[in-house]
Amino acid sequence: MAEGQLTPDQDALSKIDTTVPHSARIWNYWMGGKDNYEVDRIAGDAYREHAPTIETMARASRQYLIRAVTYVARDLGMRQFLDIGTGLPTYDNTHQVAQRIAPESRIVYVDNDPLVLRHAQALLTSTPEGVTEYIDADLHEPERILERAAKTLDFDRPVALMLMGILGHIQDYEEAKSIVRRLQAALPPGSCFVHYDSTDTDQALKEAQQGYDDTGAVPYVLRSPEQLAAFYEGLELVEPGIVSCPLWRPEPGTTPEPTDIYGGVARKL
Repeated sequence: MAEGQLTPDQDALSKIDTTVPHSARIWNYWMGGKDNYEVDRIAGDAYREHAPTIETMARASRQYLIRAVTYVARDLGMRQFLDIGTGLPTYDNTHQVAQRIAPESRIVYVDNDPLVLRHAQALLTSTPEGVTEYIDADLHEPERILERAAKTLDFDRPVALMLMGILGHIQDYEEAKSIVRRLQAALPPGSCFVHYDSTDTDQALKEAQQGYDDTGAVPYVLRSPEQLAAFYEGLELVEPGIVSCPLWRPEPGTTPEPTDIYGGVARKL
């Protein structure tokens, strides 16, 4: 390495802005993780003061991811996963859930956050039979994501496309729908779409989100359940459809309470 040249880890660290809160780090904080900074904790606490349910929502989203990945791996037989908007690793990440069921599963994570990049090595663990890869790319460039993912995933075989809590960062609704369509178009029949996003169904949440957006952080758009449903057009929804995440195939014997985060699983026929 040339003198003065940064190592990949140093380069990633140099790009981390600790003066502005960041959604991935705040989400990590709400889920009990340690990969966050004081600015994120302050913003997270302020958000929670306005919307006390946000921590419940964060944890519900992870439990939904676990149930959804379990379902598509175990019941639908998916062995390839394209998880865009990975966020920071916490517990039971996509590759861990999928490879517990099918060790040969191949997972490609996509994110463009330098702190996530720093933790990529933690994500890049895999069973010997499977593969876990990480791509540093932006959701605004779906074709670039697909091109790079094709080095690991076989797009002639079914793929589970996962967009978990990320589409709210695409501020223009028409652009968000276009991105989803372009990604789904690359999937062969038998693939599936797994998704969730926060909704605009609670006034306190809307006020808290506006306060967060006003900090200068990357905004997140809360959308109606009807708007989220458009992301699934042309696909066959799996029961129970697009619902509040705690109500999506809850564990037997539990009595989940709905919250303002909606998702679903759909198949491409």
